[in-house]
Amino acid sequence: MRQCHIGSVLLLTLAMVSPPSTAGAASKAETKSAVNEVMSHDGLEQRKSKDADLVYARPGTSLAAYTKVMLGPVDVAFSKNWDPKRPGSNFRISAEEREEIRSGVANLVREEFVKTLQAKDGYQVVETAGPDVLRLKASIINLYVNAPDVSTAGLTRTYVSSAGEMTLVLEAFDSETGQVLSRMVDRQESNIRGGQLSWSNRVMNQSEAELIASGWARKLRKALDKAHAVGKQ
Repeated sequence: MRQCHIGSVLLLTLAMVSPPSTAGAASKAETKSAVNEVMSHDGLEQRKSKDADLVYARPGTSLAAYTKVMLGPVDVAFSKNWDPKRPGSNFRISAEEREEIRSGVANLVREEFVKTLQAKDGYQVVETAGPDVLRLKASIINLYVNAPDVSTAGLTRTYVSSAGEMTLVLEAFDSETGQVLSRMVDRQESNIRGGQLSWSNRVMNQSEAELIASGWARKLRKALDKAHAVGKQ
């Protein structure tokens, strides 16, 4: 059985979630079929969801038995179309500055998930597998920062209506067997003050990223709480 490749999921899913305006019905249908094949190749089936663009789950699977969570480092990949330049100049930001942005987003997303999962006597985040431990693999892909805030000479300011966008691919596994239980993909774009122009800076960029990450974390917590509520009935 071939393994799911996150990069393939990304490319296919983005094509379906945000298809080009020139894409015809036949092309969209082909893309949808390809996405379904990649997302369901290991036995998962698509589920309707109001909380994410795509959700696939293993038939007959319940998350009610899991009271703890393993969450490793979050992978982050930039959009292939991102050509970051220093605000007010034609000079691209350095590799070190790109890595600072990447690691910053990775840490921020993980921190928001851990904080939300453990809040109010929730789900302990642990380091070892167990029969009641759900292992999560989170990947941020297609990260696009419209105006990265890096050290720039002068007093240049950049105004934007959106800090950027990113897509979450979240997979859940049984921590002991390694069997994948669910897979979801969701693309989010920041919307600053209803689309009004705002000065882009480090604080604003981080705040917008936190809003998106905390929203994803709350949806995950909601799904786990719902599973446990059903399991107690």
